[in-house]
Amino acid sequence: MRSKRFLHAEQSPLDWDAPGLVAGVDEAGRGPLAGPVVAAAVILDPRQPIAGLADSKKLTALRRARLYDEIRAKALCCAVAEASVEEIDRLNILQATLLAMQRAVAGLRLPPSKVLVDGNRLPRLTMRAEAVVGGDARVPAISAASILAKVTRDRWCAEVDAQWPQYGFAAHKGYGTAAHLAALQAHGPCALHRRSFAPVAQAAARYTIPA
Repeated sequence: MRSKRFLHAEQSPLDWDAPGLVAGVDEAGRGPLAGPVVAAAVILDPRQPIAGLADSKKLTALRRARLYDEIRAKALCCAVAEASVEEIDRLNILQATLLAMQRAVAGLRLPPSKVLVDGNRLPRLTMRAEAVVGGDARVPAISAASILAKVTRDRWCAEVDAQWPQYGFAAHKGYGTAAHLAALQAHGPCALHRRSFAPVAQAAARYTIPA
């Protein structure tokens, strides 16, 4: 399992000074019972518009994957970061999410003058920021960030599924589905589970986490 707090950054060369850049920020993975919470920050290039940006949850997996590649190729800059399971359990999921967002913004090569964040809470930032409820469906840069975060976390789930096949992470992406809850009852939590979440804590009371 990857434990890096900062995952990757992609940016295109910029041949002019561009004050007033606006970044969109969103997250993926607040609700699941396992794995890191992932955040992305994106500054789009108005010279290279991307058609079809939308809330990542309303797109098919194939469409998200194609837009993921297009965003990374065309955005002025973008960054993806995470907060770990340990940080989620220690800080709580809200504070860990804000921390991941803060790291994503810090990973941008071009400093934005303003940051638009999906939702109603803001991370601590050094520049102007605005929370936008429903921003992943209304603001293209936030939509792009939601896609990067969602695809990154879904790919993580597919990777760890091979190591922990009994939980079915590739299918339910860590959410508390009936199949996932049944696996928790049958096998107990693994090292990827968030012990501060009630279903995991209840299962952990009966089992020891496997090495």
